[in-house]
Amino acid sequence: MARILVLEDDKLFNETLEDFLDEEGYTIACALDPYSALDLSYEHVFDLYLFDVNLPYENGFDLLDKLRKSGDDTPCIFITSRADKASLKEGFEKGGDDFILKPVDLDELLLRIQAVLRRQVRSQIVEIDTYKFDILTKTLTKTLIRGDESVALSIKSGELLLALLEGQGRVVPLDQIKKRLWSTSEDGSDGALRVYIAQLKKYFPTQIQNLRGVGYQMNIK
Repeated sequence: MARILVLEDDKLFNETLEDFLDEEGYTIACALDPYSALDLSYEHVFDLYLFDVNLPYENGFDLLDKLRKSGDDTPCIFITSRADKASLKEGFEKGGDDFILKPVDLDELLLRIQAVLRRQVRSQIVEIDTYKFDILTKTLTKTLIRGDESVALSIKSGELLLALLEGQGRVVPLDQIKKRLWSTSEDGSDGALRVYIAQLKKYFPTQIQNLRGVGYQMNIK
């Protein structure tokens, strides 16, 4: 699952974002000030930044500008109370990908995160050897001389494949995968997960690796 860096100086709101996104299955790192966020960005590779704009020491726009100039192209969503066009223009010119206004609707934030991550990783169609995976419909097809042939893939196997692809070659921890596949009202198990992994390995026997007791990773390069 995607790794997100949250920069928000309001400690309570910071914790709210952390709890919400963790429950959605994301790996979260949090910072209360730009300097701490900068240090974290050097220590870890993130898939997305969530930056507040009004911060101590320097604002979120300037921090992202600094990161962009260092070669960091990680997508960024700004969280801000600024709704004026000048601020929007500045944010986009500094390299921002989207804005969400305070007070933040968490469901809207989740949709924006998903949209930005979809743009980051891929086009809608991901090609894996002789297969094509549609990340929106989570359907798999095999490319043949006579045309594309649909491959039988369960809903959860499709969701699992997307989670592994979002890992971009990194190990996706078991607990994150389970949160992704099963809601809190469902019973998820290691046995059921192995069934879905086995289904995917029929098509991708060499790309999916198991780190026993830790998680799974998929390398399509």
